[in-house]
Amino acid sequence: MRLLLVEDDERVAAALVAVLGRHGFQVRHARSGHEALDALVPDGNEPYRVVLLDLGLPDRDGFEVCSRIRAHSGVPVIMVTARADIRSRIHGLNLGADDYVTKPYDMGELLARIHAVARRGTAAVPEAGQAEPGGQPGPLESRGIVIDRERRRVSVQGRDVPLTRKEFDLLALLAQSPGVVYRREQIFSEVWRSGWEGNGRTLEVHIGSLRTKLALPGLVEAVRGVGYRLIPDQPETRADQPPTPAAGPDEPGR
Repeated sequence: MRLLLVEDDERVAAALVAVLGRHGFQVRHARSGHEALDALVPDGNEPYRVVLLDLGLPDRDGFEVCSRIRAHSGVPVIMVTARADIRSRIHGLNLGADDYVTKPYDMGELLARIHAVARRGTAAVPEAGQAEPGGQPGPLESRGIVIDRERRRVSVQGRDVPLTRKEFDLLALLAQSPGVVYRREQIFSEVWRSGWEGNGRTLEVHIGSLRTKLALPGLVEAVRGVGYRLIPDQPETRADQPPTPAAGPDEPGR
């Protein structure tokens, strides 16, 4: 498996390259953001399966590098950095990073996270929904939104809406069953492949970003104490069904 390591500290990079090599990775070491972006230009070789990205680079901030990578590639990105504050973590995930690991870290855990995002990367298209009988995931349509799961594109009333990887997966998950409430735990399990505890703010940020980019503030409803649902075109209620739990504002920290 090819892996791109973006790290300007030679000692840290040398140790990582040695350990990753012993675990079967073919590692290319980029020492700057410019070198990392050049390395990701297709050259006929096997594509990189994962990018390990440090944020403190000599020529440009790692957040900018991540944003540029995500604009042109779906390769999974793990930010590996000493910045442990929650705002940096949320910002990185919102830019499209697939995971965020703070230094110092356990090498076993880092290896597990690399394998986890690599698996998700190879299954990125069907992951957010079920495939059609022919094997290809079909488009989802709801409230004027068309979600092309094969090409990972979203349009609203014919207008293309660029989304990050996580935003797309989150929208595709909710759109599978409009009106159905998805619990926070389920959303994190299926979209982030992790537990939601302590990450409630991350989910709120992604939901808020979806509402803004789609220009449909009422599309995704927060169900107090439970999770989120996509409001269907024509909600149906029956006399023998209990009412849907009342929606309330997003609850930080839940």
